[in-house]
This record gives sequence, C-alpha cells and structure tokens, in this order.
Amino acid sequence: MVDARASDELGVAVAQFAPGADQAANLAAMRSLAGTAVARGAGIVVFPEYSSFFESRLGDASVAAAEALDGPFVTALGHLAADLGVHIVAGMLERTDDPHRVQNTLVAVDPAGLVVARYRKLHLYDAFGSRESDRVLAGVIEAPETFVIAGLTVGLQTCYDIRFPEVTRRLVDAGADLVLVPAEWVRGPLKEQHWRTLVTARALENTVYLAAADHAPPSGVGASMVVDPMGVELVTIGETTDVAVGWISPARLAEVRRVNPAVALRRFGTVPL
Repeated sequence: MVDARASDELGVAVAQFAPGADQAANLAAMRSLAGTAVARGAGIVVFPEYSSFFESRLGDASVAAAEALDGPFVTALGHLAADLGVHIVAGMLERTDDPHRVQNTLVAVDPAGLVVARYRKLHLYDAFGSRESDRVLAGVIEAPETFVIAGLTVGLQTCYDIRFPEVTRRLVDAGADLVLVPAEWVRGPLKEQHWRTLVTARALENTVYLAAADHAPPSGVGASMVVDPMGVELVTIGETTDVAVGWISPARLAEVRRVNPAVALRRFGTVPL
C-alpha cells in the first residue's frame, strides 16, 4: 500500500498517561508510549506536565524529587530521543535555590539527545481551590526559546498558561508555527469544556497548530489533542493511556494564513506587565 501523505508532513504525537511518584515507572511508561508514537510515524512526541514526578498536592516529596536540567530525568529523555531518532518534549520538576519550592519546567530534546529548548511555567495554578505557588516558583519573563523541526518553528507553554492568550501570541510573534502544551488539567465541573475551548481558541486565533498533552484520569481530564490552524481537532484521545498522532504541514499553515490573515491584521501587540 502506498503512503499518500505529503513529503512535508510531520507526525506530531500527544502521549497521554498518568505520572505518579515512581520516577522509574514514569520513564518506563514514557519509553513505551514514545515507541508506539514512532511506530505510528511521529517525528516529535509531547508528554504531559509533571511527567518526571507527580503527586496531587505538591509537597516535600515533590521538592525532593526535583532535579537539575542535566540530571537523571533529562539524561534519560535524551537517551530515549536518541534511541528512537525523535524529538521529545516533557514536563519535569526542576530544582531551585529555594529549599521549599521547585520550578515547573518543560524540556525539549532532539534526536541527538540534546536539550534544544526549555520553558519554566509563567502562570501558576492558583485557582479552583489549588495553590501551585505554595511549592512552585513562577518562571521569569524572557524571550521565548523555540526550535525548528521539518521547517516548522516550535514553541512551548504549560497548562494554566493556556488561559492567558498573550502567552501563545508571544510565541507566534517569536515565529512559532506549532505550539506544544503539556498539561495536568485538573478535573472538575466544566473543566473539560474549558480545556477543549481554550486549546481550540489558541490555535484558531493565532493560526497555528497546537498539540496539547494532558494527564489521563483520575487527575487530569485527558482529551489530549492536536488542533490545526483552522481550529479543527485532527486527533483526540479520550480518558485512556494512549498515543495519538496528528499530521501537520507548512503548506496547510500557509494556506490558512492566506485565507485568514488575522495575526497580520491585528492592531495590538503583546507587552509584558
């Protein structure tokens, strides 16, 4: 059977699972899911926020589990990416100088196993009864780190950041064509509706592809997805641990931006407070 996909298409995988407090088990699950993603054609695999270690109420164990960016977790991600010949993005707990708090950090590693971008969550989840800032230090506003794969510029943001449109818009201003959103979107009344609406809106209003990878239940809502620049869900996972691959292309992006030049026609820029 002949593969009818265009030569410029990139397979973007969202890998949904439920990380826990067993770091070795988390990495084993990630290795299995990444292998499945690559077997399905993915060139980049996106894992959830807090993939290295997770407990529903961040406490002393979370602080103890935090690592440096050259620590065991990122090293393991690098080996996995090199073994599979794929880009990998995942969330981790990063050690800080504060003995009581960590940073909620995303790392992107390339097929050579090298870190090509990192992002520290700017907007902490102090909402819906949660207080992420009790244990997490917010990232510093700085120029977005991006990387390029298959001719597409990729940007990073995390979970609660999706409620703040200017975060995605700043990534678009930095050249992003594809925005990756690892998340731990807490379950609750209307929360899945919020998730789907916000993810779709950020893709549609910015004419970018968006790939959002959430925790599987019972903590997250699931519903990891890849959305195209017209706001169409290309693939979606329900509540299970699984991988879904969406196919994206520069040609589709260019055509959508030609038909809907919303970013080019805007009259306001994004300015840090």
